[in-house]
Amino acid sequence: MSQQVMLYGYSSVAIVITLFLVIVVLNEIGFRIGRYVQSRTDSEVKSLTGSIQASILGLLALLLGFTFSMSMQRFDNRSMALIDEANAIGTAILRVQLLPINYRNDAKRLLNDYVKLRVEIGKLDLTKKSERLSHNEQISRLQKQLWSLAVKATAEDPRPVTTGAFVKSLNQLIDSQGKRNALLQMHVPEVVVLLLFVAFISSGGIMGYSAGLSGTRMLVPIVLVSTLIALIVFIIDLDRPKRGLIQVNQSVMVDLLKKGEGNDH
Repeated sequence: MSQQVMLYGYSSVAIVITLFLVIVVLNEIGFRIGRYVQSRTDSEVKSLTGSIQASILGLLALLLGFTFSMSMQRFDNRSMALIDEANAIGTAILRVQLLPINYRNDAKRLLNDYVKLRVEIGKLDLTKKSERLSHNEQISRLQKQLWSLAVKATAEDPRPVTTGAFVKSLNQLIDSQGKRNALLQMHVPEVVVLLLFVAFISSGGIMGYSAGLSGTRMLVPIVLVSTLIALIVFIIDLDRPKRGLIQVNQSVMVDLLKKGEGNDH
């Protein structure tokens, strides 16, 4: 998470509101500067200013598309990793029936506890480091207990079609958890996001300057455009796991938990 040190600690709503206010302020400053130099600027320079404005907006669109593509790819990867982990856990639960009978209840209990912890940590904000550390330690402890149980079961029944199948599914369960944890740490480089914000702010300033050169204040269009630009920033939530308004759907893991609790009764 080192790439998101500056922005990750702030809510997306606060970022959007701040960005909107900065764009509006820069727009007003640009307008006043444009009005001040209006009489000293010939038509050729004014035309050139319009071209620069179009270039900045084009750059903004390019950066926005680039950032959205990177964020969406990471969001999709985290969604698929969640599904893969749920499938791995579900397979391990089914293959408990292949264990020697004296190991089945303990394995089932440990797997149910494991799912509960995975659901709970899936709801924890990444900024709650102490709570996540505690959950990860419990998850690691359960993985070791499951692996120890599998080793004992293998000593009693070494056949690959029975205990061996459970060991394979347990290995996939552990690997899928590690993959999900790794994907939580992968983000769009923060310098790209900051560059996008600079383009947002610059576009507000150049629009105000252009309006100042024309001598006409376009309050409603400028506020509308500034609002739309600021709202676009919500796409960064795609790259803020466990933090923003856009979250990976945890329903597959929750359904797995409910199914396990239902089988207990």
